[in-house]
Amino acid sequence: MDAIDRRILQELQRDGRLSNTELADRVGLTPSPCLRRVRHLERTGVIRGYRALLDGDAIGRGFQAFVTVVMRYEDHDTVAEFERRVAEMPEVVEAHRLFGDPDFLLRVAVADVRAYERFYSETLSGLPGVAQATSHLAMKAIKADVGLPVTDHRAR
Repeated sequence: MDAIDRRILQELQRDGRLSNTELADRVGLTPSPCLRRVRHLERTGVIRGYRALLDGDAIGRGFQAFVTVVMRYEDHDTVAEFERRVAEMPEVVEAHRLFGDPDFLLRVAVADVRAYERFYSETLSGLPGVAQATSHLAMKAIKADVGLPVTDHRAR
């Protein structure tokens, strides 16, 4: 991956709806080679897809909580079942398995605090192997997902 590929990635992370002509202009290429590079980045999996960023309040998912989960049982089958069920929950918009304690970090998006309490009590706390689930509520987002840095890590 060269500097032009990294510039393409930066521009597409800022605005995935750029036309190929506009993208080419921003990175200093003509449209045809720009499109070839984008297609190559897509084919090789560097670009995994495109999506719209939504306003949670506008779609009834404005209340978000971060939840840390400590497992009581960490055998393979219990963890696999926990992960499978979490992956199927529409309320869980992000899930990560962590090293050490806690074992998992989840980001949950629901309508409001009542909906969160219902989800926590009726769904999350009943998952297999869960010893403890702790809710962390953010006051405000300081920095939302702005994409991954695409600087040349070898240049350091």
